[in-house]
Amino acid sequence: MSPQPFDTPHGVANAFVHPVTGARAALVLGHGAGGSVRAPDLTAVTRVAREAGVTVALVEQPYRVAGRRSAAPAAQLDAAWISVVAQLRAGDLRGLPLLVGGRSSGARVACRTAPSTAAIAVLCLAFPLQPPGRAGSAPRPSRLGELDSVDVPTLVVQGVRDPFGMPPEGTRREVAQVSGDHRLAADLPAVSAAVAGWIERVVG
Repeated sequence: MSPQPFDTPHGVANAFVHPVTGARAALVLGHGAGGSVRAPDLTAVTRVAREAGVTVALVEQPYRVAGRRSAAPAAQLDAAWISVVAQLRAGDLRGLPLLVGGRSSGARVACRTAPSTAAIAVLCLAFPLQPPGRAGSAPRPSRLGELDSVDVPTLVVQGVRDPFGMPPEGTRREVAQVSGDHRLAADLPAVSAAVAGWIERVVG
């Protein structure tokens, strides 16, 4: 599927829209810091969401479109994401309840910007809770505050061997533990099942 280019404050982003006839909601997903929208877990979630009647848009950040692997600063990621989501809501996703999410870095962006995008729910695949430190070094700061700041229903799908750790459940946050590590590729059927059930709870 050919990407749709979108101008943002920090360059051109791409969106790969997978429409569903008579969609009842839309899900916009972002990629990991050095990864792509073709990551195995994003592909699996796209499939299961469409089977549930949800149109999916996969957003490629401007730095990746430009061919860079090193992620842009958080403020730039957030601004580009908000811009693309707004344009999608004015076009292909017009009138649909919006779920947002992503894997790893993309999940962090979705959490930080959930109020700005007016999302009704957030999906986090392999949320990078606390970066693993080097031996003998001080622990690196936790990103739990980004999860805790989300005030809409949230699902975190996390590998039990993820070196970034396991986020706790919260008042509006479910955590589905699956086999594998940060890639979430070891048990894609479990990832799909967790997301399918969650979509029914927040959309159905």
